[in-house]
Formats: sequence, C-alpha cells, structure tokens
Amino acid sequence: MIGVDIGGTKMNAALVSEDGRLEGVVMHPTPTGSQAEFLGGLGALVEEVGSDKAAAIGLGLPSTIDQRAGRVVGSVNIPLVDVDVRSLMQARFGMPVGIDNDANAAAIAEWRIGAGRGTRNMIMLTLGTGVGGGLILDGKPYRGASGAGAELGHMVISYGGPACAGTCTGTGHLETLASGRAADEAAKGIFGADAAGLELVESARGGDEACIEALAEIGRRLGAGIGGLINIFEPELVVLGGGFGQAGELLFGPAREVVAREALPPGRDTVRIVPAELGPRAGLVGAGFVAYEALD
Repeated sequence: MIGVDIGGTKMNAALVSEDGRLEGVVMHPTPTGSQAEFLGGLGALVEEVGSDKAAAIGLGLPSTIDQRAGRVVGSVNIPLVDVDVRSLMQARFGMPVGIDNDANAAAIAEWRIGAGRGTRNMIMLTLGTGVGGGLILDGKPYRGASGAGAELGHMVISYGGPACAGTCTGTGHLETLASGRAADEAAKGIFGADAAGLELVESARGGDEACIEALAEIGRRLGAGIGGLINIFEPELVVLGGGFGQAGELLFGPAREVVAREALPPGRDTVRIVPAELGPRAGLVGAGFVAYEALD
C-alpha cells in the first residue's frame, strides 16, 4: 500500500507492508498556497513513491473527515475545505483510496504494531503544536457517526479559557492548554518573546526549576483531560506521542498525579499511561493501514 502522512509543513509518503515496514520514504514541503496546488502536490508525491507498485492508497490528513462521503469537511493548517479527496484520488490513480484524520491513523498504527498492540480499548493523544487524538474501542477504530469524531484535542477543560487556534471558535480546549503551543507561551513568559517550547524542555531537563514547574502545569492540564477520557471510555491504555510528547516524564508524571485524583475506579486503577513506540513514523504506517482497510 501507499501511505501518505500530511502535516501543515511537510508531507511524507512510502510503501507500507502489512506488518508496518516502510520502503522508499519520500518527503516534501506541504503546498499550502491553494487547494489546487495542494492536490497537485499530493498527486505528485504519490506518483514519486510509485503508484504502479501499490494496490491501494491511504491518506492521513490534518482535517475533519466525513468518512461516509469520503470528503474533507474542513482543515486548520492545509487548504482543504469541503472537497471529495477520496474520489479525486481514486479517479487519478484507479485504485481504492482510504482517508482518515492523521491522529486517527497514528492511533491505528500504535494499536496494531506499537505500544497498544494486544489491547481492545485504547486512547492515543498526539502532543504537537496542537493535540490530536484517536480511539480504539472494542477492538476497532472509533470514528463517530460520520467519521469526524475523536477530536480529543477539542475537549473543553477550562470553560471560558484561552481561545483555540486556527478556525476553531472554542475556548479552553486541551489543544490550547496542553500542547506545544502552550509550551511556547510558557517559554516566552520565562525567556522572552523569541523563546519556544524546545528551550523550555531543554532547560527543564537541565534542572531549571521555573521550566520544570511550567511543564508540570501543562502536564497537570493534560492529566485533567486524560482523567475525563478515562471516566468516559475506561480504556486499558492511554498512549502519549507526538513531538511535544518527547518531553516525557516532565509532562507525564504530573499528568498521572492529576489522573489519580480525577479519574474514577476501576478505570483509574487499571489504566496504563505509556509513551508511544513508533515515533514520527506512526502517522505514515497508520496511513498505510488505512489503505488496507480501503482494500478490504
């Protein structure tokens, strides 16, 4: 299969085997000038990987997806709104095409061959500039009534809190309060207007108490969100990944402390909260698995 993992700044594609091995990875900047430019770049990327070598294509998109219609409803960081991506790609390449939200794809990969293998009920949160999410419930991916569900980063954890980013009109979302964007804001408060979250993490690892506490506060907000998810879904496992997730126990330790208070038994006592295993390749592998679903 061909798997394509698309982000706001770069997009990757590769041939993906049934056991998650990658071959011929190709990466290019994401064309964001217009919808036509984006779709042209996407098609060229698939051709570069080798559409003649594959049986289906899977796309992991940073978008809200209507699975029934094969449409992208809307996107924050790429120029795709109300477009039938599945039909367009099927017409161009003459093979089955599956589409999914990029965080859903990453969750599927971690469930199949990563930290969540062997579980039937798993939650994944991808911590990056924002917060993505994916649900595996009763042994299968859960996508909601139309396929646009599992937008876990848009849980409200502080009513009336800071405004969300991009086209989202909400406030106080997990995405705003427990993400790399939150780390950027904390870094600016400590180091000045030009600082970023990476500096905050590096200084915390070096023992800077103010940075350790700033990350701990972000971790506690993360724990509040996880606690709510445990109360709703009672998962066996919560997997935490994404670039900002590399902060590790600086975030996860404080998160677990809040989970211990906010989550109810028995879920509180049986759930495991663990780091993702697949790293940056999770989205690409998961997109390949979405292609296998389309083929089936």
